[in-house]
Amino acid sequence: MQYIFLIYGDESEGGSNSPEEMAKSMQEWGDYTQYLKDKGYHLAGEALYPTHDATTVRVRGGKTITTDGPFAETKEQLGGFYLVDCPSLDEAIEASAKMPVGDDGSVEIRPVMLFDEEGRPSS
Repeated sequence: MQYIFLIYGDESEGGSNSPEEMAKSMQEWGDYTQYLKDKGYHLAGEALYPTHDATTVRVRGGKTITTDGPFAETKEQLGGFYLVDCPSLDEAIEASAKMPVGDDGSVEIRPVMLFDEEGRPSS
């Protein structure tokens, strides 16, 4: 089953890291990505630029409206994701629990809806 791990945290806390702390954090994320690859779970994963670089698009009455920033103001922001293929939700939970999100981050796990060639959800 494919799952997406949506990684949330307070992006305002990231800018205060020293170069040493940043290097340590990047090593932890690299190690975590390697863990997913070693387990055969890893399909994709990317970090996202901060929300101040986001653009929200809405179409209302046929008119496209763009807004700078994220869709909603929240305490935690989406910072990245991993797309994985795990045999079960239990294994996905176990894998996501190893993610180095710190004491203030969180991971939302969502099953990915796959479709067959006719556009029907596949099971």
